[in-house]
Amino acid sequence: MQRSPVSRRSFLTVAGASAAATLLPAAVSAEALAAAEATIAGLARDPWDRVPRILARIKPPRFPRRCFDITDHGAVGDGVTKNTAAFAAAIRACNRAGGGRVIVPPGRFLTGAIHLRSNVDLHVQEGATVLFSMDPKDYLPVVLTRWEGTECYNYSSFVYAHGQHDLAITGKGTLDGQGMDGPWKSWRDPGGGQPADQEELRRMGTEGVPVRQRVFGEGHFLRPNMIQFYKCRNILMQDITVLEPAMWTIHPVLCRNVTLQDVDVIGRINNSDGVDPECTSDMLITGCRFHTEDDSIAVKSGRDEDGIRVGVPSESIVVRDCVFSGRWGGIAVGSEMSGGVRDVFAEDCRINPLDFPGRFNPRHPVFIKTNKKRGGYIDGVHVRRFTGRSIDRDCVYLTTRYSNQQGDRPAVIRNITVQDMVHDGARRAINLEGLETDPFVGVHIERCTFTGMAEPNTIGPARDLTIRKVFVNGTEVTYP
Repeated sequence: MQRSPVSRRSFLTVAGASAAATLLPAAVSAEALAAAEATIAGLARDPWDRVPRILARIKPPRFPRRCFDITDHGAVGDGVTKNTAAFAAAIRACNRAGGGRVIVPPGRFLTGAIHLRSNVDLHVQEGATVLFSMDPKDYLPVVLTRWEGTECYNYSSFVYAHGQHDLAITGKGTLDGQGMDGPWKSWRDPGGGQPADQEELRRMGTEGVPVRQRVFGEGHFLRPNMIQFYKCRNILMQDITVLEPAMWTIHPVLCRNVTLQDVDVIGRINNSDGVDPECTSDMLITGCRFHTEDDSIAVKSGRDEDGIRVGVPSESIVVRDCVFSGRWGGIAVGSEMSGGVRDVFAEDCRINPLDFPGRFNPRHPVFIKTNKKRGGYIDGVHVRRFTGRSIDRDCVYLTTRYSNQQGDRPAVIRNITVQDMVHDGARRAINLEGLETDPFVGVHIERCTFTGMAEPNTIGPARDLTIRKVFVNGTEVTYP
């Protein structure tokens, strides 16, 4: 499959033409030079030319050929015996030996929090299930984490690593969070304790309360993530199936060099995002399938004042050959993006296909969201060759009015491209929901075909907006 429209040979051909132009007669030289320079400038402006450089920096970690079987450390795969200590012992032994594989053999291994260490590949073999406890006390003591974009101390995620390097979760087995069977859903439901804790944490972030004083955990109701890597580098997740988180599923925070390959993520609980790269750079998500009750992939970088305080963007993220059956966005950016987001590339993905349909129709294949409270910026989201069917709302949805939250910061969404999308069945093809005070800048949609659209496009305030060779219900739409 062709990944970039510009090859090295074609670039050198144009560059050579430009150089050769200096040898021609003056009248011809000026014309040829201008044409060559214009062509080169056009090639340089293609954002997809940056992808090979990003991918060259993303290198999955390698591990010594040592194996540490959790059953050698006392684990019992009967689905009843709690194996938290056995997992910890095997991981500790592997790390102290200089790294290798911690093997989870076939069976059902119940456990509390698993804390990964450097140079450890947690390898869950086919036929093995890591079954996470439904007792919140098994995720104590509290750890430094980020909860919906605000730093705090809270329950450990089910799998957690802080400040580690060269980490992996691999194998054809399953991580089962039992999210719908534990207490987690009741925490969020009306009458549960999460809304009050959520409001208190956001107040702390807004007022700049020191992070060490933002302590939740026991007696509180902020649901833990399923898998969180915090300030880690050189991470691989491959082949694994991740089921039923308590909340967000895979959450790398302040990480670098991350690969997710051929991972299935399935969750039914509210806010069960598939993967949330937050303040993370150089990440590849490829061949993954997401069937969630929220965004499949949501790129983030912190919320409001606390995100601005940390001030680290998410950048250089590449998504390829994935399937999105999530309830909300396929590829989403925001809304917690106060540290900024730039250079997100997504291509060759399928939305709600017949061979992997959602329980409910997804809402937006492309969902880019901020408001005037967030601050930060979204600069450079590029999507091409998405195909899909039967969604509830809009195929391309950009909004600077997310959740109607008010503030006085600029709401910045700029440099967005959507190319070669083919979709059948939606409310509308394009919805650009902007503000007169904060228009979109540099939105370009081209060579797309939308059928079965119920309503016309909505085009909000924008500068440098172009729509070219876009067909909606058989009629070409051009802007301006």
